[in-house]
Amino acid sequence: MTLPFFVYGTLRPGEVNHDLFLRGRTRSEEPGRLADAVLYAGPGYPYAVEEPGGGVVSGELVTALPEAYEGLLAELDRLEEYVPGDPRSLYERVERKVVRAADGAAVRAWVYVAAPAVATRLRAQGRAIAGGDWRGRV
Repeated sequence: MTLPFFVYGTLRPGEVNHDLFLRGRTRSEEPGRLADAVLYAGPGYPYAVEEPGGGVVSGELVTALPEAYEGLLAELDRLEEYVPGDPRSLYERVERKVVRAADGAAVRAWVYVAAPAVATRLRAQGRAIAGGDWRGRV
């Protein structure tokens, strides 16, 4: 299934991993919002933790070039330390509805959210980023 990616941290334009992974490999990058999630500060990168009725996380919907999609998907899984079924994964890649800022359309996208063990730890002792925008962190 070919879906856009919703990025909310170091993969956003102007952040450290954008040029390393996305430059020249995308067809579009548009502002969007993920509802029912809280953004937490990690060690140099954020985690989106799913919370029904929680906040909104700001980021970009990134549509990969068709010829770059498979390679990019594998590279982002490695970057996010996501291995399907591995309880040691830091993130899980899940399909979620993201609202495109330009027109309010709901778009299905891949989102890397905190894996269950990480999410539990963050809920107990993490620092939420006010406003859900990594760029607004203090």
